[in-house]
Amino acid sequence: MPHHTHDGIDWSARLSGMRRYGALQEEALSAVARRLVALLPDSPVVMDVGCGAGSMSVPLVSALRDHGGGVLVLVDATPELLDAACAAARAEADGAVSVKPVLADLAAEDPLTFAGPVELIWGSRVIHHLPDQLRGVRRLVSALAPGGWLALAEGGLETRFLPWDLGVGEPGLQDRMAAARAEWFVSMREGMTGSVRLPVGWNVALADAGLGEISAFSFVVDHPAPAKQQVRDWAVDRLGWLSEITSSRLHASDRDALRRLLNPSDSEYVGAREDVFLLETDTVHLGRRR
Repeated sequence: MPHHTHDGIDWSARLSGMRRYGALQEEALSAVARRLVALLPDSPVVMDVGCGAGSMSVPLVSALRDHGGGVLVLVDATPELLDAACAAARAEADGAVSVKPVLADLAAEDPLTFAGPVELIWGSRVIHHLPDQLRGVRRLVSALAPGGWLALAEGGLETRFLPWDLGVGEPGLQDRMAAARAEWFVSMREGMTGSVRLPVGWNVALADAGLGEISAFSFVVDHPAPAKQQVRDWAVDRLGWLSEITSSRLHASDRDALRRLLNPSDSEYVGAREDVFLLETDTVHLGRRR
């Protein structure tokens, strides 16, 4: 049986696509990992919550190794993703970093005490999948050592990967899919058992959870056209997922365009187009436990 989380998504089915996406983010995430680990004392304990396929786990291990070693605790609620992240991180650890996987639900009642006090907790696009987001942030804060840091990658700018006019269907397809995705996201959150709105920005949420020294920075992932095939393959993954969650909210002409763009036998197949690219800006919100 597929494993579903609170959002109803079968994340294990997305493993290969997540690996592909992580490879395209690797350079940018490595710089972020080095920036965050530089804040830490010697031999720190770092936790990657909602680690997924390990896109940030490997950069964190590399940064910890260069920092002199430490412990990396990987936390995810999907066993297949946790296994993949652990294997990738241990391959990078080279004996200098201890990698400890933990299968856990961030929305559970029990405290995150399995790692002891933690100097850094990283979470990327995971808190917004919890029913009560502020409660999830507070749970992470409770696991921090005094002076420890919480870094949440949430928000940023809409990911772009298609030209405005594709030559198939009406111009502006990606903008219409973005609006439909926002509607889907609201519906997804409303469908969660125990869902609670978070009607403030992430900086306010971190302050409400008891953190100080709050700041934010953004990083860019940029693979311009003409892009390598790995980017085009990712674009197929991305467009397929967007089609899956938005098609019922789109006009029939947009659904027809999507069928052509996702058909490998079609001349407009997105996986063979030379004008596909990847441009995204993610924001990291940072706070420190007093």
